[in-house]
Order: sequence, then structure tokens, then C-alpha cells
Amino acid sequence: MSLSLAEYADALDGRKLIWPKVPKAVPVTATPSIAPLPGIKAVLWDVYGTLLRVSDGHYTILPAEEVRLQIALDKTIHEFNMWNHMYRKPGPPWQSMIGIYKSTIERLSMRASAKGDVTEVSLVDVWHALIEKLFEKEYTYDEGQYGDLEEFSEKVAYFFHSNLQGTEARPNAVLAMTHICGNGVLQGCLADGQSFTFVQTLRALAMQGDLPPLHDVFRPQTLIFSSAFGVKKPSKSLFADAVSQLRSVGIRPEEILHISCRLMTDLVPAKTAGMKTALLAAEKSGLEVSGDVLKNPVTRPDRLLTDLKQITSIIGPV
Repeated sequence: MSLSLAEYADALDGRKLIWPKVPKAVPVTATPSIAPLPGIKAVLWDVYGTLLRVSDGHYTILPAEEVRLQIALDKTIHEFNMWNHMYRKPGPPWQSMIGIYKSTIERLSMRASAKGDVTEVSLVDVWHALIEKLFEKEYTYDEGQYGDLEEFSEKVAYFFHSNLQGTEARPNAVLAMTHICGNGVLQGCLADGQSFTFVQTLRALAMQGDLPPLHDVFRPQTLIFSSAFGVKKPSKSLFADAVSQLRSVGIRPEEILHISCRLMTDLVPAKTAGMKTALLAAEKSGLEVSGDVLKNPVTRPDRLLTDLKQITSIIGPV
């Protein structure tokens, strides 16, 4: 039987590979607003930049520093023995891959979406397409270890992204999540992310401490990642889908608290969808704010945190 994604990630740990590190946090000056917020039955975390610190401050598959993309592609090509099955050009291996990688993203991003929505590109679909090109030159892989093509593509995407963006749990993330769980409040994610994001998140959190049993923390209906819906923030339909999924477990929009470091793309549409909102202003990286939006009572967040441990003051027993 092939390895699950979590088992594959564990196997990588045993090889002591070198992964990119998240730059040191640059603090910001902000005044927290952490009065209790009664009636909350679910907390939906943004992941990259909020629950996890990440290179760039947000999720990306096309970093501004192209050298990082070159390195991640090069490592992936060598890891999965792709070099001899590529349409090769003079120069390093990444040079033969980068053009088709970018053009595949561009093609997939042109898929139609509803008015007002922004198309999300699945990194698994990107690597699925790239691997299919390799088959034209008799590429093979170990199906017993990696699984079928879809499973293999996900593992390649996970390996690639782990080399593209460093991640680590934000300080006091496990403390905050444990407190929320202890108060009988469900948790989940409402985030731009991929099919591997949940595994990546749990692994980063485990480096900080032990969470309560996952069935006490999450439900399948509370895990909303953009790649599964084909659209990303601030798409209205993504927030509507989040509201619909939580209604299915008996939670109304006004009983949801969405926490993010991004105001315009995350918290404003969440508030429009009927949720309560909390802005995390813990560091400069990833923080997106607007003075006008903060002052407007219609759009300003309900709470403002400068440290995740402050959630202990906001969330109490349901």
C-alpha cells in the first residue's frame, strides 16, 4: 500500500533534509482589543500568515524572488528523478522546467469562475500536468510508494512547496487552539491553501506542542481551503460556502469568528457574510490593513489581537 501524505512527510523527516526558514518577525505597534466575544461556536483560522508564519507572509506559488522558485524546481526535479525525461534546454535543470511551470499556472488560472470570484490554481493540478509531460519521454515512478498519479502529484506538490516557502507555527498557536477547544468551540480553517495545507499545518503545530485529539478540534465541514473550491479570497462564493458548511453542523454565521492578518481580502468579506472577525497584528510580514477600513464601523474587525494567546480573553464557554 502506498504512503499517505502524512506518512510521506514523516519519511522526509527521517532524511534530515534542509528546508527554507521563515525570516525573523518584525513587530508592529498596535493596541489590542480583546474584550470577551460571547456566542462564538466556531473559530475559522486563516493559515498562511496567521496561524502559520510563512515566507512572504502569505501563500504563493510564484514568489517575488524568482531564485527561490528556481531552487524549489531544481530540488524537485532531482528528488523525483525527472531530469532524463524532460525536454531539456542548455543550462541547469530548473531552466527547462520554469517556463512550462509558469505557463501551466497561467492556463489553469484562466478557468471561468463566477462574477466577483478569483480563480484558485491547484498546485496538485499543476504538477499533474507537468508529470504527464514527462510520460511522453517514458518517465516512471514507484507507485507502491507514491500511489496513483493524483496521489503522486500531491506528494510532489507538497515537496515542492515545502522547498518554496518556509513555514512555522506562530508563537502561542497551540496554546490558543487548546484554549478554544477546552471551551467547547469548534475550529477550522478558511484559507487560501492546497490539499496538503492541513497536513502541513498540523506538522508545524506539532513542532510547538500537542493539540487535543483532532476529532475534538475540527470537523470536515470546518476545513475550507481555496483549492478545493477553485476560488480564493476575497471570492464571495468561498465565504458563502464556508457559511453553508458550518450551517450543516448547526452553526450560524454570527456564531463564527474568522481570524486573519489580512483585512480587505479576508475579514471584510467574512464580515459581509455575517461572521465576527478578529485582526491579528503580530508582525509586519503578511499584515494588510487600511486606516479607513479600521475606522469604518461597517468594516472594522470586532477584535484586534497582537498575540494569539490573547484569544483566551476573547473566547469563553459557549
